[in-house]
Amino acid sequence: MLGAPPLTVFRRVTLPLLMPAIAAAGTLVYIFSFASFGVILLLGGARHATLEVEIYQQSLALFNLPLAGALALAQLTATLLMMIVYTRLQRHMTQPLDLAAARTLTRQPQSWRERAWIGVNLLVMSVLIFAPLAALVERAFTVGMDAPSLRYFSELTKNPRGSITFIPPIEALGNSLQIAMVATVFAVVLGTLAVYLLTQPGRRARWLDPIFMLPLATSAVTLGFGFIIALDEPPLNLRNSFWILPIAHTLIGMPFVVRSVLPSLRGIPPSVREAAAVMGASEGVRWWRIDVPLIARGLLVGATFAFTISMGEFGAAVFIARGREPTMPIVIFRLLGEPGIVNFGQALAMSTLLMLVCAMSFLLIERLNRAVIGEF
Repeated sequence: MLGAPPLTVFRRVTLPLLMPAIAAAGTLVYIFSFASFGVILLLGGARHATLEVEIYQQSLALFNLPLAGALALAQLTATLLMMIVYTRLQRHMTQPLDLAAARTLTRQPQSWRERAWIGVNLLVMSVLIFAPLAALVERAFTVGMDAPSLRYFSELTKNPRGSITFIPPIEALGNSLQIAMVATVFAVVLGTLAVYLLTQPGRRARWLDPIFMLPLATSAVTLGFGFIIALDEPPLNLRNSFWILPIAHTLIGMPFVVRSVLPSLRGIPPSVREAAAVMGASEGVRWWRIDVPLIARGLLVGATFAFTISMGEFGAAVFIARGREPTMPIVIFRLLGEPGIVNFGQALAMSTLLMLVCAMSFLLIERLNRAVIGEF
């Protein structure tokens, strides 16, 4: 209304309001890239080895545990510093805004330039995101065959050698589902307790926030390496226990619960609880009748995140997964390391099943996330 052109409006108004979110998102992307392991291990090779790959090589391949421990400590220190930056950006730089429903703010493209710009963006995003996934699914049905077939999916259920020690790859699906469900329950319980601790007044939350978020930034390789060292002696000798993987996945999934629930809990006006207290409601009644309904969708989003992350987790599992109970990512990694087109086809089929489970989970997240404000 004061005559500023669109570019000036973006530079002087929109961009300053977006900068805290852009800075926090950029920091989070850098943290995830810094802690990446599976992609680097499969695609990078020794020439492009990162800190996480070197920890894996030194500990499992060369058994040089002192050097692996020193590298893990350096990685942990770096990620803690980055997570402190991320949590400070989330807490201190975000501008208070009056949020409105998306349908009240969105508008249809008005010109051919806007339609072309949207079309180019959608095309680039589709190629980068969906082309590799579509190629994987297509190859799962066609690799090494003249016509599309379910052969490799059926091979996942077979024991071609007839060995009593052989585990059909399809059993990894049940193992992953079981571990993911247990880890999700643990992550929701611990994450909710952490959220209430972070919303307490005082300076304590300033330092607890990056500590609770540290598993999100720490490489799963470092977590797995720490588990095999810390949990190998009584009374916590869990290296051969079923519970070691759910516990590891709980640590990885809990930060997602925290970031999904924390904004919902912080958004509850104190006057609502105060009014309930004035009317005689006990603390337990206030929690059940006020807090739980308002954070329920955030809990569901966080739980779905934790479940999905657990299903696809590879870095920690490669250290601590038991041979008789492999998860889906472990089976895919092992099949890719075996020669033969059948093993390759089974890896593609297992990857397709894992992708299907994760896609269903993220569709649920998107559906629930329309009514909840999260930090992801």
